[in-house]
Amino acid sequence: MADELSRLTGLLYEIGLLKRYKRTGWLIAGVKDPESIAEHSFRTAIIASVIAAMEGANPERTAFMSLFHDTQETRITDIPYVGKRYLTAIPNQEVTAHQTAGLPSSVATIITNAVEEYEERTSLESRCARDADKLECLLQALEYRDQGHSNVQPWIDSSLAALHTPSAKRLAEEALKAGSLEWMTRVLSDG
Repeated sequence: MADELSRLTGLLYEIGLLKRYKRTGWLIAGVKDPESIAEHSFRTAIIASVIAAMEGANPERTAFMSLFHDTQETRITDIPYVGKRYLTAIPNQEVTAHQTAGLPSSVATIITNAVEEYEERTSLESRCARDADKLECLLQALEYRDQGHSNVQPWIDSSLAALHTPSAKRLAEEALKAGSLEWMTRVLSDG
């Protein structure tokens, strides 16, 4: 049990790396200080729960999958899509299996099951979580564009093209119409 707790504590420290690792694709777009992987995963989980609720899926399960969808990047980092075409990476499920080896079985099981379900894309929850990942990228691109970064259109286009659920598509359409700070104007005018 002591070894399991030691390994589990190690995983918790390892996951902390996601707060420091930056999403590298934005560097290509000229963003000097892009969001971290943890920041991306947090908003992805929120978006996932929203899409799931709109689609009639389980919001908690969907958000849970989203929290673990990029945890493998502690070991393989965030490789931009332009770089992925030149690399052969092992599947995320295999990285997760290495990360969870030796952990208490109850913990290892919930993490590996979440990653497996996310990667298989067979459940409605996994499709909502996938859409949340793409919608979060779209929102981030729109925010960076509003901040003056003009090279983000490829991220907008690829994110839009990857959406599948009707709810994610509707949210994306609305995001494209509104500025990223329009919500604040509405809050201030509601007084």
